Amino acid sequence: MTRAISLALLVGGVVLLYFGGQSFHSLSNDVARFFTGSPTNKTIWLIAGGIFATLAGLIGLAIPSKR
Repeated sequence: MTRAISLALLVGGVVLLYFGGQSFHSLSNDVARFFTGSPTNKTIWLIAGGIFATLAGLIGLAIPSKR
């Protein structure tokens, strides 16, 4: 069960990173970066959540089970 959750976190993290990258290169984000100098909050949350979920999934898969 723990491996399934870790794998789901890993896959979900990769998906979030993909959508964060797509959002980072969008026209609306380019306009926001032009005026504010930073990407939109949505982009930041997608990338940060993707990094966190991917790391949690990798750590969960790396820790040996107690069976």
